[in-house]
Amino acid sequence: MLKRCLLISLLFSPVAAWAFYKPIRVFSPELISDITCVREEVCLDDVSRYEQASKLYRYSLRFVAKAVGPFRHNPRVIFCSTEKCFRFFGFKRASAMTVGKFGIVISPRGWSPYYLRHEMIHYRQSEELGTLTQWMAPKWLTEGMAYSLSEDPPHPLKQPWQADRAAFDTWYRKVDKEHLWEAASKL
Repeated sequence: MLKRCLLISLLFSPVAAWAFYKPIRVFSPELISDITCVREEVCLDDVSRYEQASKLYRYSLRFVAKAVGPFRHNPRVIFCSTEKCFRFFGFKRASAMTVGKFGIVISPRGWSPYYLRHEMIHYRQSEELGTLTQWMAPKWLTEGMAYSLSEDPPHPLKQPWQADRAAFDTWYRKVDKEHLWEAASKL
């Protein structure tokens, strides 16, 4: 009886994760949604905007690779042109969100270079530090790095992000840029 319950639990775990932890949907967005992955890395709910999304993706990828090093694996980015699409992944208020090394979801408000660069920096943090370590790292490091190195335009930012960016900038001036990730992993 215990083995049967365990087997049933194991079989339904992926279904439960898909239903109740919506960000996991980034892993395979085409399964039950109106999202089309034109390329493995670029998915959209409105394929007529593919050229715009592709250009934004390529530019941001080059920018971030130059700022924090090349990607091990290019991130999947899902460009939502509607709030319904963004909510499908469990997000509401943000302009964009990164889900570990699974990918990035851009809301209708997030179709700008600095939002995508910011999220790609979070993706790189996850690649270099590991998703759990990145999540547990000081916010001044993770958010400060993303705001500062993405060249997010608002100056000053709202708090606490302005303080995070300032703390990161102070730390970053003391770091050998060639060893950014080594220094970050020691915090």
